[in-house]
Amino acid sequence: MPQHPAFNVLTATCPSRTSLARIANKWTAMIVSALGDGKLRFSDLRSTVDGISGKVLTDTLRDLERDGLVSRHVYAEVPPRVEYELTPLGRTLRTPLRALNRWAEEHIEQVLAAREAYDARS
Repeated sequence: MPQHPAFNVLTATCPSRTSLARIANKWTAMIVSALGDGKLRFSDLRSTVDGISGKVLTDTLRDLERDGLVSRHVYAEVPPRVEYELTPLGRTLRTPLRALNRWAEEHIEQVLAAREAYDARS
C-alpha cells in the first residue's frame, strides 16, 4: 500500500488546507447542520438556511458533492424532485459542527460584550 506524506494544514501546499477551508466556510457548516436530520430538497434547504442565496446554495452543494460530503438524488418525476443528504463522510462532520454551533450560541453574549468594549476603545 502506498505511503501518503504526513498532511499538515499549516503547510501552504498541503491539500488538507482546501478541505479545512471548505469545512470552515459558514455556509458549509449551516448546510451540514441542516442536513443532519436527513434528506432535504433544495427549497427546504434554502428555507432552513436563512439568508443564503440560491446561487451560493447551488455552488456550495456542488462543492460538497465534489468533496464527497453530500449526495444528490434526482427522482424521475414530473416535476423532477431532487434531494440532498449527507454521505457517510459528511456525517462525520455533524459532531464537531454541533460543538461549534453550541459554542457560538453559548458564548455570543461574551463575544458581543468584547466587541463593544473593543469598539469603545477606538
